Amino acid sequence: MPVKNRNHWDSDDFDLLWHYAATGVAAMSSGPTPLLEVRDLIVARGGVEVVRVPSFSLDEHETMALIGPNGSGKSSLLLSLACLLRPSSGQINFRGEPLNYDGGETAFRRKIAMVFQEPLLFDTTVYENVAAGLKIRKVSGHEVRKQVDVCMERFRITHLADRSARKLSGGEAQRTSLARAFATAPEVILLDEPFVALDPPTRQALTEDLEHVLRESGTAAIITTHDQAEALRLADRMAVMQNGTIIQSGAPSNVMSEPVNEFVATFVGMENVFSGTVREADNGLLSLTIGTQLMEILGEGSPGECVTFCIHPEHVVVTSNDPDRQTSARNVYSGTVVKIVPFGLYNKVYLDCGFMLVAAVTNQSLSELHLKAGGTVFALMKATSVHQFRKG
Repeated sequence: MPVKNRNHWDSDDFDLLWHYAATGVAAMSSGPTPLLEVRDLIVARGGVEVVRVPSFSLDEHETMALIGPNGSGKSSLLLSLACLLRPSSGQINFRGEPLNYDGGETAFRRKIAMVFQEPLLFDTTVYENVAAGLKIRKVSGHEVRKQVDVCMERFRITHLADRSARKLSGGEAQRTSLARAFATAPEVILLDEPFVALDPPTRQALTEDLEHVLRESGTAAIITTHDQAEALRLADRMAVMQNGTIIQSGAPSNVMSEPVNEFVATFVGMENVFSGTVREADNGLLSLTIGTQLMEILGEGSPGECVTFCIHPEHVVVTSNDPDRQTSARNVYSGTVVKIVPFGLYNKVYLDCGFMLVAAVTNQSLSELHLKAGGTVFALMKATSVHQFRKG
């Protein structure tokens, strides 16, 4: 891991790196008196608009996961909240007070902290890195030792206190970066995909530790991530970004199960997105034509209308035995296995049921059902498992 040599820095370099690594950032959510609030924010980079967010807020003690593809504007939004990227227009409020860019941002930065993909450690020991923000604030030596000891213990790096930052593994370096950020007791912490470069076991362990520290400290946070499991574990609220704007925000379970459009559905793993023509509508139960089949779902529509809907692969049940109507599922299809793609602890089974359907099947079930390409199976779906996109 590259670590900059402090001997080559001047005072401006030191201040800038400190702002990046230990004092700068904010987060978001909703509530009557939000901790952090954005109004009509527009951010441009190189003359190109990259962020347009009409409103966005973060409550005290809230953790938000900000998800979206590369280039969706997540990092630019966070940098603007950290006062590291000045907005073209709009307003950022902290505890109801507008942020003043004519010198007022320094005081704001001292109330927030930021952790990046790269740890950005100083070329000194782990202890000195964790203590850096406190010493810049001229905290007493006794208090520095107390706070550093607490944060090193929280992130399980006490045994590394005297080790040079140059000799740390990627996971150890990021633990040090996190401990440094929390040492100053920030009111808000921003984490820009802090675990993306780590191997899965290290990433999982760090996620567990971060979850514990966030809950214990009550620090408000935003974390950008591509890992849905990580977002579901850490976040109280999830926001999805596309083309520089937030297109859906809410409880993680709601965003995952009730996406507002096809983009969100696909991004959160709903590979089964369909359009069908309503044949019959009866008190919220729709009978649709999809491919060569009929499907019943709960939704709204009128006969002849085309509606779009989706279903998680996890909600598609696959069996090798004909259920012969002995099931509560309204939708039962005979299908042919087109292909099976391993996906960690489960497999994506692609089926031709007169329309293409993807089911998530565990490794154990795959073995028990003797599934293989070309085999015939039955796919079952409940009407309540299908989510219809809102019209308009």
